[in-house]
Amino acid sequence: MTIPANSSGTALVAGGAGFLGSYLCERLIAEGWRVICVDNLHTGTLENLDDLSRESRFSLIEADITKPLPDRLHVDRIYNLACPVSPPHYQADPVHTLLTNVPGMRNLLELARTSEARILQTSTSEVYGDPAQHPQTEAYWGNVNPTGVRACYDEGKRAAETLCFDYKRRHGVSVRVARVFNTYGPRMRPDDGRIVSNLVVQAMAICGKPLTIYGSGEQTRSFCYVTDLIEGLSRLIALDQEIDMPVNLGNPEEFSINELAALVSAMTGSTSEVN
Repeated sequence: MTIPANSSGTALVAGGAGFLGSYLCERLIAEGWRVICVDNLHTGTLENLDDLSRESRFSLIEADITKPLPDRLHVDRIYNLACPVSPPHYQADPVHTLLTNVPGMRNLLELARTSEARILQTSTSEVYGDPAQHPQTEAYWGNVNPTGVRACYDEGKRAAETLCFDYKRRHGVSVRVARVFNTYGPRMRPDDGRIVSNLVVQAMAICGKPLTIYGSGEQTRSFCYVTDLIEGLSRLIALDQEIDMPVNLGNPEEFSINELAALVSAMTGSTSEVN
């Protein structure tokens, strides 16, 4: 049964204290949902939940989805955002990153099965690896390295997608898989390690160090503002028709890193040179 917006349904957001997760929790509360946030607070923060802590329909369970979930949980929708997304964070403990994506995903899918809940997995454009196709369509299988230092994240997300569609085929679980591209906005950690936060932090530094650009800077990326991404996730899970493939979510326009660096410099008034 589909639970419409402004209902009394219960949604579980794994990773709800993170950058994206906290925005999603706020969106769900605004729509009338009861929200259970499950987060181990490894990269998420309580500060992200400050406004939500006063909401009677919001609760936080500090837990790790790689471990068994609390007993007697029953929910109507599940959103899985429980994985570090920047290389410095997911490479800090690559084994835990992989376990979050595989047994952690299985634990949430089991909850979806027993609760008869719809579940949305936030996958990533990183599943395409070092793509030989630009832009990447959902039909592209990627060009991946299963043993490299990023594989804990890339391959973990690929395996999580596999689990989602196997649960759909075997158990009839209603799944949605979103492949998220570069997302930016307030609440990104200064030590996030990705290009937008790196450039902003460097541009605002008093010391005026050069903005770091790797390679020629002509490589392009798709950048999506956080609330636009949350809108996409909300629309995707609300679709009543079943979807038998992942869906790319991001900005269809790509920009070069040099263009991004110039924009950051202009908006911050930075005098830093581009290195």
